Amino acid sequence: MKQNFSPIYLIYLLVLFYFLIFSFSWPLCILTLASTVLSFCRGYYGLLLILLGFALFFFWVKEAERIKESRQPDKISRIKPYIDTIEVNGNRLSFRGETSGQDYQVFYTFKSQKEQEYFKKLDINVLIYFEGQLEEPEEQRNFSGFDYKKYLKSQGIYRLVQVEKIQGLERLDSFDMRLLRRQAILWTQQHFPRPMSSYMTGLLFGWLDKDFEEMNDIYTSLGIIHLFALSGMQVNFFIELLRKILLRLGLSQSIVFFIQVPFSIFYAFITGLSVSILRALLQKNLPMKRTVDKFSLTFILLLLFKPNFLMTAGGQLTMIYSFLLVIFSGKFGHAKGIKKTLLDSTVLAVGVLPLLIFHFHSFQPLSILLTLLFSLIFDFLLLPGLLLIFLLSFLGINLIFFNDFFIFLESIVKAVESLFQYPLVLGKPDVLFLLLLFGFSGLFIDFYRKKTWNLVLLSALFLLFFLVKNPRQASITMVDVGQGDSILLQDKWNRRNILIDTGGKLNLGSDESWKIASHKSNAEKTLIPYLKSQGIGTVETLILTHPDEDHMGDLEILSQKMKIKHIYISETALEKESFVKKLSKLKSKVHFAREGDKLPIFDGHLHFLATGLEGRSNNDNSLVTFGDFYGKKFLFTGDLEEEGERDLQKRYPNLQTDVLKVGHHGSKSSSKVGFLKNLKPQIALISVGKNNRYKHPSQETLENLSAENIKIYRTDQQGAIRFIYKKKGWTIQTVK
Repeated sequence: MKQNFSPIYLIYLLVLFYFLIFSFSWPLCILTLASTVLSFCRGYYGLLLILLGFALFFFWVKEAERIKESRQPDKISRIKPYIDTIEVNGNRLSFRGETSGQDYQVFYTFKSQKEQEYFKKLDINVLIYFEGQLEEPEEQRNFSGFDYKKYLKSQGIYRLVQVEKIQGLERLDSFDMRLLRRQAILWTQQHFPRPMSSYMTGLLFGWLDKDFEEMNDIYTSLGIIHLFALSGMQVNFFIELLRKILLRLGLSQSIVFFIQVPFSIFYAFITGLSVSILRALLQKNLPMKRTVDKFSLTFILLLLFKPNFLMTAGGQLTMIYSFLLVIFSGKFGHAKGIKKTLLDSTVLAVGVLPLLIFHFHSFQPLSILLTLLFSLIFDFLLLPGLLLIFLLSFLGINLIFFNDFFIFLESIVKAVESLFQYPLVLGKPDVLFLLLLFGFSGLFIDFYRKKTWNLVLLSALFLLFFLVKNPRQASITMVDVGQGDSILLQDKWNRRNILIDTGGKLNLGSDESWKIASHKSNAEKTLIPYLKSQGIGTVETLILTHPDEDHMGDLEILSQKMKIKHIYISETALEKESFVKKLSKLKSKVHFAREGDKLPIFDGHLHFLATGLEGRSNNDNSLVTFGDFYGKKFLFTGDLEEEGERDLQKRYPNLQTDVLKVGHHGSKSSSKVGFLKNLKPQIALISVGKNNRYKHPSQETLENLSAENIKIYRTDQQGAIRFIYKKKGWTIQTVK
């Protein structure tokens, strides 16, 4: 029997075993079992022994992580920052640090501007003594949402440190590569204006600060933010530049390689030891002729010395990009010039698309052309130009007038983004669909010249993308937006959708400019990713129950990220000037909701029962909606309080419901006993922020609900709450 096997086949099986052990799923289990049986039938006994060894290693890593997490200390009082991770954002300080062999993510709020300035310019290693608390990182709170705890765990971090008071700092005389990187970043920020300095620190040292956040979002929207993720492009540039200089000086190939290796180690540290850099440097320096062997050995070395790298989106993306380049690099040898470059870019786009939509749920088709164009700009203009300008600055030659070029570049990028503002939203595939998409994408690339097969495979891919984008089951989801409200009604096959409120965060503001921090809106972290994961790129109907910030504060950012066709508001909402300003910026069609209006959804309609009480508070002016869907009644009350509840009972004395969205986040001013007795709900939904300052929901409201034997679901305790309709009726899912 045949005993030899391809190294790529080994990598394929290692990936299956890795995710089966660290992230189990039945589709993956079946595929792994089938692939292992096939290996046995082909006589790959040596391969099976290697897999067994790695499987034991993966189990050992998993168990070691479990033990380490269970043995975390209850308290620490000092920490040594990793100096190149220090980030100052307004009055907030964050960094990663180490004490007693354990890494932590640290946060602190500055007490004065003097403190802020000190840490902004800190260029020595220090030991910080402090008073503070250890906390567990936040787990996933929304379906398809970001799991901060899992992400930090992949970095070897199991606790957050919330520093309350810095008691003192001890200077350390030690010098390391992290300190050198920090000093290079500070030098750049102090000697060059923005945005030039941001591009310099990003492309030369792998560091993008908060001031680059707006452009970061724009590059992300256009699908080219990966150009800032230091990897093969920068590694090739710097290694080849070094080799050319040394060879021109007359050094032999062997001596050049001898110098190249320590330079690569230096470059890895100066750029932050990212996985993409380590991958590119290993592939560049491994003394093997075949690129496939270099890739395979690189993958194995990373698994052995950095086993958690495959649990991050960045680690997965850098490996699949490299894999596609290795496997298909010679496939288009018949093509020349621009045609070959376009084919290569298309292959990368198609091959990586399943993983991209799994993590980010959308795709910008224009990114294929933009990647081509900007790769040339970055590789042949920005990288050599910024390196030269940076080096000349040490001679006192500051070419800051080149900043005009970067201002012009950003104006062009913003103009392009305004024309192609909304990417193609494709939804999030589950594991089965992800595996199928990978399989058919690979076959499509492999058979691209066989027209019959091409058509069949392309049709299969379109069908798979359609099924991912359009969920087959109807659902109603209370999204966990913290201290706010946002509820999504999504019909079968994505035929219709209605969003009730956007959530939002009350901005308390600050009189002192130094305290103002840039940050992502709440919707960008919660609501928008969930909508995209459900295949929603256009909100057909948005109901804004009332103009409080926690219900409509993220309206503007939502409209920037996706189209909103129709918006329903109450007439009284126009009394709030800030709300009117927000509406005036939108291109959506605005409607005044009238009592008796109805919107088609599911097997019925969502009815407007109340549109506000004249002369009452904003909360009692909430739009109240009701729907009887597939045999279950739902009542959505916004921030309705006691007087609004009495008015609703008076207008609809026979109104009953199965599911009640509790008014005003469960405050004591809502959900009175008489109201609950009349409605007779079986389930109460409370949208409320974890550890919120208002102490919602009130104990009185909880007791009222319990007295009526109403099952309570709360976003602060269970995360997002979703009703899924199946043939036998509605089922309830919670994130926690």
